[in-house]
Amino acid sequence: MPTSAVSTPAVSSPGLAELAVDHGSDQPIYRQLRAAILSGITAGALPAGEALPSSRSLAERLGVSRSTVNLTYQELTAEGFLVAIERVGYMVHPDLARNEGERIAEPRRVDWESKVVDYSDFLVHLRKPEGRHSRRFPFVVGAPDPGLFPAADWGRAMRATMDDEHLPSVIYDHIDTDDPLLVDQLCSVVLPARGIDADPDQVLVTMGTQNGLHLTAAALVHPGDRVVVEDPGYPDSAHIFLRAGADVIPCPVDEQGIRLGDLAGDEVGPVALVIVTPGHQYPTNVTLSAARRAQLLARADVDDMIIVEDDHNSELRHVGQPVPSLKSLDRSGRVVHLGSFSKYFGPGLRLGYVVADPALIAKMRDLRRYMIRHPPGQITRTMALFIERGDYARALKRVRSSIRERWDIAVTAVDRHIGWDVDFPAGGASLWLPGPKDLDATALVDRAADDGLYIESGASCFLTDPVPSNIVRLGLSGIGTESIEDGIRRLANVASNQLESKQ
Repeated sequence: MPTSAVSTPAVSSPGLAELAVDHGSDQPIYRQLRAAILSGITAGALPAGEALPSSRSLAERLGVSRSTVNLTYQELTAEGFLVAIERVGYMVHPDLARNEGERIAEPRRVDWESKVVDYSDFLVHLRKPEGRHSRRFPFVVGAPDPGLFPAADWGRAMRATMDDEHLPSVIYDHIDTDDPLLVDQLCSVVLPARGIDADPDQVLVTMGTQNGLHLTAAALVHPGDRVVVEDPGYPDSAHIFLRAGADVIPCPVDEQGIRLGDLAGDEVGPVALVIVTPGHQYPTNVTLSAARRAQLLARADVDDMIIVEDDHNSELRHVGQPVPSLKSLDRSGRVVHLGSFSKYFGPGLRLGYVVADPALIAKMRDLRRYMIRHPPGQITRTMALFIERGDYARALKRVRSSIRERWDIAVTAVDRHIGWDVDFPAGGASLWLPGPKDLDATALVDRAADDGLYIESGASCFLTDPVPSNIVRLGLSGIGTESIEDGIRRLANVASNQLESKQ
């Protein structure tokens, strides 16, 4: 039998009786030897102060080179497990003596359940199955279309970050500051398109909207503060503010947006913050009406509330022009505006921004420093160049055009094949479909999967009981135009079969 396939005999010296190395292993010999000695020390088989065999003796017994044994001993000595004694050799470090003075066969395992902080709450956690993008009809909410990502333009901008002019912004530690070029492009190009006039000290770059919400909660929420959220709404917003110690209060939504008037001040008590998605409400896509915007801003002034504006899919308006942001109407500085690049080009970019009063931005900047310091330099400089060169505007125009085409096809297909009485708001990248009252959307999700469809139930977006069980969500950004009508026709058949089986 070849030597490489044979394990060497065990060493017979005290404490190392079970030591052997496998010459046929892919793991280097010195790594095997190191692991074996270290295991003996930690298990108590090699007690503190015990001498180890000489490098020559151990090498001969194991059939390895003396330099391999020396390398192992030296590495363990450098790590503090062994100590070299002149004219004596190596021994287990005396400081490793155990208080009990006895061998511990099994280390005590950590009970992590008792250690970690319990953030359990009454809310549903959003979960999406693996493989959803590979379904034949992937109506995945929030999914990007790789074909719409401006790969060539983004690649050119990213390669340019390696030029001498831009490289320092990529590799330096900026501690708590942001890429000045990206902030300049936000203030001069991106924000004016949303009607916002902002100075650099009013802008903070984030790792997406979710990071912005977390920073907002960390900066503004005191334990027990009342925070109003939309219902139905974005579940992660409620999770974030609950974990910050807030008393989260759901507020209903209708065709004009959040109905804040339903929350009487004497019943609810003083409200610290209200979280809204006024551009296209998550998940219904309705736009907060002009009258409701005015009422919200006026109540915020009277009650000293802070308004957190999540500018969700605001640019994806399919009839008319995008409605200006709530921040553009803010005259008292109490609107905190959260924006994101990820919604249009891909969630994986994890890049967004906050626009707020300089005092709040300074606090968020300090908080961010001790979380992540700052977003990755190459991503922020790439986005800055991408905007500066006009690629951002062109890509956004392409995305808007493509999503509008899909929205038109989907709305027509729903009307043609499903026939439910639904009034679709003129925007967004998904459809919110309330069905007949006896429709079971959760069961429909499973049945549709058998036909190659990925759809979602709207139940996870509600905070208050009873949760409607008859709402289906269809994402439009990740499915090809050629598949939309066929997918909706198949969905109509599955839904019809389910409804008929209940009769």
